[in-house]
Amino acid sequence: MTHFSYPGKPVRGSESGNPIMALFDLLGRRWAMGVLWQLCSGGPCTFRELQGRCESISPAVLNSRIKDLRQAKLLERGEYGYQATDLGKQIISSLYPLKNLAEQWACELQEIEQEK
Repeated sequence: MTHFSYPGKPVRGSESGNPIMALFDLLGRRWAMGVLWQLCSGGPCTFRELQGRCESISPAVLNSRIKDLRQAKLLERGEYGYQATDLGKQIISSLYPLKNLAEQWACELQEIEQEK
């Protein structure tokens, strides 16, 4: 049974299951992007180490996100624990321009607040 948002199947925001919408639906689940981001930035780790990196994540949510991301082929179990697949790494690296824009946006909002 597929638990993750699958391209071609209805997802939040897209009845057609457009692949980008399916990806956003998957990554928009609580802690999904955080788990993948931690594995890409910090490298492979065990369940307990990953839970520590994610700070406030519960074991049940982490287990669920690992299951979703493994089914989606974005995460795998490797020699040193859980790790992002090449596709998972590509997805996270493609988000860096968006991360930079978000930081720019945050600075602009901060400047507006300081002007008040």
